[in-house]
Amino acid sequence: MSPVLGDKVAIITGAGRGLGKEFALRFAEEGARLLLPDISLERAQETAGIINSKGGEARAMLADISDEKATKKMADEVIRIYGRVDILLNNAALYYGVRRRAWDAWTVKDWDRLFEVNVRGTYLCCQAIGPLMKKQGSGKIINIASDVFRVPGAVNLLAYACSKAAVYALTQALARALGPSGINVNSIGPGFTATEASLGQDGNQASFDATIDMQCLKRREEPADLPGTAVFLASPDSDFITGQYIVVNGGSTMA
Repeated sequence: MSPVLGDKVAIITGAGRGLGKEFALRFAEEGARLLLPDISLERAQETAGIINSKGGEARAMLADISDEKATKKMADEVIRIYGRVDILLNNAALYYGVRRRAWDAWTVKDWDRLFEVNVRGTYLCCQAIGPLMKKQGSGKIINIASDVFRVPGAVNLLAYACSKAAVYALTQALARALGPSGINVNSIGPGFTATEASLGQDGNQASFDATIDMQCLKRREEPADLPGTAVFLASPDSDFITGQYIVVNGGSTMA
């Protein structure tokens, strides 16, 4: 059986650790050739090295997605290296180190930085890569949103939750804007997942216990629970799906 993403070129932002690394490793297993922009070149190179050592093909690059020049360079690099781009997985986001707090304890600096990276950064990546896909007449854009704006935990992660709700709205708007060019735009809403960032949060065990209590499936969500959905949205099996928000959270929320 041929790999489901064989001969596809994918950009996965923030692939140096956490969910981004899981996405990159799985996409490589499925045959995709990868460009991995990350705020940490060292971490991106580590992920690329694992992929290349297993016979895959991945290139790392330094990029701050909140910087328009960096996203334009990302577009230039993917064409220089691979000559095309089929998939953009917007995973990079500011979450590591974000602490739970009262709704009125968020500073203007907090709000601005979260929206710079999580919303503006996602938009800038789409703005840079969208025209390349339009020239091809095809492409898959997958935005990593969250379920956080739909669950009780939003009250303690207010600025972050609002930034991810904006990614949800951005996805639907871009699906309409880019659909006539043959480009699918969808989003994934992970639940509270046992990534390095989540495990480092204050009171994380209590948060996991409360989350599991809300879920239909009574176990902690692991990073490995997410890549399958992303592969589906990147594959030909999802060619007639766009503008959708697929929640992967063990059933703690339902549409």
